[in-house]
This record gives sequence, structure tokens and C-alpha cells, in this order.
Amino acid sequence: MAHLISESEIREAAAIGRIAVPHGTIVTPAARDLARRLGVALEDDADTERLSRTVVLGADHGGFPLKETLKGYVTQLGFEVKDVGCHSTESVDYPVFASRVAELVADQSAQFGIMVEGAGIGSAMVANKVPGVRAALCYDLTTAGNAREHNNANVLTLGGTLIGERLARDIVERFLMTPFGGGRHSRRVAMIDALDNERAR
Repeated sequence: MAHLISESEIREAAAIGRIAVPHGTIVTPAARDLARRLGVALEDDADTERLSRTVVLGADHGGFPLKETLKGYVTQLGFEVKDVGCHSTESVDYPVFASRVAELVADQSAQFGIMVEGAGIGSAMVANKVPGVRAALCYDLTTAGNAREHNNANVLTLGGTLIGERLARDIVERFLMTPFGGGRHSRRVAMIDALDNERAR
């Protein structure tokens, strides 16, 4: 008999933001809808470990040097890195790369995204236009931890010309290693995600 994933299992998974769906498992329509509202990713069981350890990185020319440094650090933290550019300090447009990062997170090709550009503000605006993305511009450890624990943020944007390398590494570590708190925060995150559905109508 096939396993069934119901609404109660989705609520339990809200604390970590994802649930493995073994091959042949039935997910009820109500459970799928609830997962969408709570920001719970339904992941094929075989892909769960890979996705949970994948971080997509992007940058514009201003963020390129810091991205290159962070790439190695994210790998040291045990994550697989997918670099979507840019690949030099030649001038480029940050919306191109911010949208690449956001789209890969939205389609669940990666669990997290990190985008680095001059101030980080524009990239956060771009990323948050992509349904399913909750991007946060973080500039210290408190904002990085809060973004994950309270808001279940899945994309981090950084101001590559505004913060130093050491602080950037600490922010990235805090962001990637802080779990979503769930509980009362799940309802609020669901309200954020519901705006994607409203705009699609």
C-alpha cells in the first residue's frame, strides 16, 4: 500500500521547510496546498540530501571578488556550490544574476541562494519578485539568524562593497546553519507566501 502524506505531516515538516516524498507516495491535494502556503518543499527522496546541501551563488561585478571567496567557504561548510556568474569584474547588470539565483531556488534545484552585489538591496528586490523566494538582505549576524529562524528565508543577499570578508563569512555561516523556527512563525511565513498566489490570479 502506497504511503500517504497528509496535512498533519506537512505541519510537522514546517519547522525544517521540506519533506521527503519517497517514490510512489501519494500527497493529498490539501497537503500540497498547505505545503505551498507554509513554504514546505516536497522533495523526491533521492534528491533530498543533494538539495539540502546545494547553495547557488551569484554576483555582479561589484560582488564578484567576495563571491569567489565565499564559494570556497560555503564548500568548507559542507555544501555543494552552483555558481551562476558573473565570472569577472567586467560590468554587468545585477538583475540578470539575482534572477538566476532566485529561479534555481524557486524550482528547488538548490535549497539556498546567495547573491552578492554592491549594496545587496537591488538583488533582494529582484529575488523577491520570483514566486517561492523569500530573500533577505543581511548585514550582521542578528539579521542573518532572524531571516532564517523567523522568516524561513531561502535567499541571502549581501552588499559586497559594504561589508568585509570576515563578516560576510560569518553572516553566510549563520544563515546556512540556522534552522527555521516553525511554530508561530509558520503562520506568518504562510501569509508571505500567499501573496505569490494572490498576484498570480
